[in-house]
Amino acid sequence: MSKLTDLFAYKGFPISQIAIKINCLLTKLLIYAIIYIQINRVYNKILLARGILFLFMLEDNCMKPNESSLTSLVSAFGRAYHSQYDTPKIFDDFLAIDLISPQEFSDIRENMIQGIPFFNQDIARRFQDDPDEILKWIVQVQLSPTPLARAAYCEKVLLNEVRLGLKQYVILGAGLDTFGFRHPELKNSLEIFEVDHPATQELKKQRLEHAKFEIPSHLHFVPMDFTRQFSYQHLIDEGFENCKTFFSLLGVSYYLTKEEISSLIHHLFAKVPAGSSIVLDYADENLFEEKGMSNRVENMVKMASVGGEPMKSCFTYDEIEKLLEQSGLLIYEHLTPTAIHDLFFRHRTDYLSVFETIHYIHAIKK
Repeated sequence: MSKLTDLFAYKGFPISQIAIKINCLLTKLLIYAIIYIQINRVYNKILLARGILFLFMLEDNCMKPNESSLTSLVSAFGRAYHSQYDTPKIFDDFLAIDLISPQEFSDIRENMIQGIPFFNQDIARRFQDDPDEILKWIVQVQLSPTPLARAAYCEKVLLNEVRLGLKQYVILGAGLDTFGFRHPELKNSLEIFEVDHPATQELKKQRLEHAKFEIPSHLHFVPMDFTRQFSYQHLIDEGFENCKTFFSLLGVSYYLTKEEISSLIHHLFAKVPAGSSIVLDYADENLFEEKGMSNRVENMVKMASVGGEPMKSCFTYDEIEKLLEQSGLLIYEHLTPTAIHDLFFRHRTDYLSVFETIHYIHAIKK
């Protein structure tokens, strides 16, 4: 251990960071050992696929080995890929590519291509000499359908609310969201509050600085692990006011218990006036039985479980309606997978198609 300390000190790392660097290195070695065991036992391909990607992330972001940071980066990769390569666009996040380095984009690409035997062995065989087609299949079938469509729906609703006089937008689990940069015309009319894990926000700020993005005055970062404990004081400290507010809660509900979701919704709407609203996505009652196209729903559930962040909740329509009513919310619009298909995926000729079991809701406080 002392030799490792000397090595990092020699390379110029501050003493306060040396222990963290060493701990990250030891963590990497442990994960290598686990993956080696899994390979030799030909056991649990899910852990292998996730482990390969996680090792890549530890390589470049060892100082902040945060799961939400990893998720944010992979999500940004999916949006960047869609913006660059897919036509027509479902959701064009043309700035996502600026928050990913060329090396990161290349490494995520290669790791996904190498993981194709887990997702679909037939595709692996059919396109064994065409890695670009393999990547396209993984991104369009497994990774991107839900993030793209729910973002497109959410921002459509949001912009309509802005036209009706909305003044505040709170993004829960913002990750590497770029809305505030893609809509500079809203600088003087909409205050945007990005809420996310402190480590994820620090990562984002570093990437914005590296990309030479100037943070506009109406964009506020609110570091908070809101899934554990939501605090309005954190928002107030950043200038949040008691006026009509729009919340987005995307890609979060599946990982919370029904009690946790109910508590979060209750806290969100306790201090905002009538007319405030939320867009959220949720999994229906078939989540744990549905396999989906190419087993993608089953794969999603399994990967979440093995990754240590299992999916915990799914709802019938009556259940989600009752949960929202308990916090004084009425469902204004509910999109089933069929409706989502009609809005965003109809007439496509590529692999992109609506993800089974996922619904979108726009609910408004009475």
